[in-house]
Amino acid sequence: MKLLAFDTSTDAMSIAVSRDDGAAAGLWQHQGEGGARASAGLIAAVLELMRQSGLRLSELDAICFGCGPGSFTGLRTACAVAQGLAFGAGVPVLPVNSLLALAEEARHSGLQQVDNGEVTALLDARMEEIYVARYAFAGSTWTELQAAHLLRPEYVVVPTGSLPQAAAGNAFAVYGPRLGGIADGVTRITALPQATALLRLAPQLLARGLAVPAAQALPTYVRDKVAQTTAERAAIKAAQVATTIAP
Repeated sequence: MKLLAFDTSTDAMSIAVSRDDGAAAGLWQHQGEGGARASAGLIAAVLELMRQSGLRLSELDAICFGCGPGSFTGLRTACAVAQGLAFGAGVPVLPVNSLLALAEEARHSGLQQVDNGEVTALLDARMEEIYVARYAFAGSTWTELQAAHLLRPEYVVVPTGSLPQAAAGNAFAVYGPRLGGIADGVTRITALPQATALLRLAPQLLARGLAVPAAQALPTYVRDKVAQTTAERAAIKAAQVATTIAP
């Protein structure tokens, strides 16, 4: 199988190309700045990795991309690039939820000795909120337990359970003690969505028929606005001050 994958849903841009066709198997990777900065370097980095792999875009089985949730600008960039490359090459695209990719990265990097477990993905959404989704894994096969949604840090709950539990993402450094709903027995793993995680997920997602034509390469938005009003910012600031001075 020959795949290109990239994720620009966070401040980190991750790109990878893999081929396993019996002739020249390999993996090529690139890391850079994501989010709003991804538009400046994504295409050039993709083309360089394709050159290193010796593959043409038309030889790919699919172009995988992190469809969100995440940075609005980063998601639009990923969708536009996936569409443009796929249209030109005549290959399908595979949208992959960025929180699922985050969970897979946590499984791969922090839960190697665990055969079955559950991961709650926690991605900083700015504006005092977190993107949250919950997944169960058996080996490398994933099942969604709770779809992506937004929560304030204080409302995030990750209890212990009959299976090993992990909370994964980049929210710990941002919100710290405000994540008091994560039980002591839950493993915390700092991670981000990675293109290599998309590559590991791709075979099972492709087998489920989730590849789509280029025109259907669309972002997944959980939040419907990107900025707070003046009144909302003032209310948040007042609440923070009240919490600070409370006895």
